[in-house]
Amino acid sequence: MNNPFSLNTLQLYAMVGLRVLTGWYFLYEGIIKLLHPGWSAFGFLMSTEGVFSGFFHSLAENSISLDVVNFLNIWGLIAIGIGLITGTLARIASLAGALLVFLYYLAHPPTIAAQLMPGSEQALWVDKNLIFTLLLIVLYAIPTSQVNGLDRLIFNKSNTHGR
Repeated sequence: MNNPFSLNTLQLYAMVGLRVLTGWYFLYEGIIKLLHPGWSAFGFLMSTEGVFSGFFHSLAENSISLDVVNFLNIWGLIAIGIGLITGTLARIASLAGALLVFLYYLAHPPTIAAQLMPGSEQALWVDKNLIFTLLLIVLYAIPTSQVNGLDRLIFNKSNTHGR
């Protein structure tokens, strides 16, 4: 197995494990939303705070944009999850995931004021969404799917045809 990243075997498989487990998390979140017919991002969007709350509220208040957000959220989570698990277009999935989770972060930034809300996560500045964002950027930067994933087959095929 060709390893262009200068990672030892343990490091490579640890990164693959992170990619697959992160993918499972995304896939599961998307499927749960898909299987719950009443699920909507409305409550999440309307409870946003901070600088971007007006933007998120406007998405929730318009039924067409809310339908688009719901569709993109469900199917985006599912597609990102499948891409990361199988290693198919995993770099694109990593960037899409980082963007999606960073939007979650912007919608509910873990500030001191947020700590006063009941049921809040009790994090200050750094929460799971920010950690996931950085994790997905790392997965983008170290594309293990080209060593251990379907991207290896996809990109090796196109490279062979180009020669």
